[in-house]
Amino acid sequence: MLARILGYFFSEAAVSLRRSWKVSIVAIVIIAMSLFIGGTFLLLTSNLTRVVENWRGDARIVVYLTADEVAREDSQVLQLASEPPWVTAVEEISATEARSRFEATFPSVRELFKDWKEEPLPPSLEIAFEAEGADDGQLDEWLVSLRAHPSVVMVDDDRDWLRQLEALIAILTGLGAVIGLVLLTAAIFTIASVIRLTAYLYRDEIEVMRLVGATELYIRGPFYVEGVVQGLLGGLLAIAALYGGYVVLNPKASTTFLGNVLVDRFLSPEALVSLLVIGSVAGLLGAVLSLRREELGQ
Repeated sequence: MLARILGYFFSEAAVSLRRSWKVSIVAIVIIAMSLFIGGTFLLLTSNLTRVVENWRGDARIVVYLTADEVAREDSQVLQLASEPPWVTAVEEISATEARSRFEATFPSVRELFKDWKEEPLPPSLEIAFEAEGADDGQLDEWLVSLRAHPSVVMVDDDRDWLRQLEALIAILTGLGAVIGLVLLTAAIFTIASVIRLTAYLYRDEIEVMRLVGATELYIRGPFYVEGVVQGLLGGLLAIAALYGGYVVLNPKASTTFLGNVLVDRFLSPEALVSLLVIGSVAGLLGAVLSLRREELGQ
């Protein structure tokens, strides 16, 4: 019995979609646009979040020193840097080694540095630490003591730019949610208009169904299914567009560091299912909104 009723709902929805296919396409495209924009922001933020989590475990603190500090065997800065229990390793980088590393990363600067009489980069200490071994207050107090030492020129804390990335992720998430919600709301009202038009075209059939004793659910069911199908098709179209863009951009973006970070992985199966669910729910809401305002001939 249930299978027969659902079959009727879907068959009637298919007929209705064919009958008003032009306006249905408009509704499907608007839903697809809203989910595509939301999915794009989700793709960017998911990749950025993964990168932040990976980099958090490799975070370093770099202490830049005066020219002769690293060479001292009794370096107070080295003792201070190695003292906390959460410090796992301290690597001393001489000015010469710093220059070699910089030139290896940026070969074009070798000509610029070759005539310099003094080393262009200061010596430093690279400190590896376990962030879970100390709270932020303890780490901050320790960094203050390092910065206050007269032999310290500057302290670079990787956590600073990780916090900036987290702030960027929050902004992108909020922006994507707002833009997607605005477009999704427009799509809901578009679906409502489409189904309202369809209900008007079926007004005579609906009146006959009431006369023979059909229930309101039996009458409204095909319209609900029509809205869900429109939303589902919009979700599928959005996913197809997202994947197409990912396939096209990924080989090109992977040649750059930033591009590799932003489009390294596609959306997870859970995220894809969420897009389909959101599209389907939006379609159902449009149908419910339409049928509440359109009394179907009553």
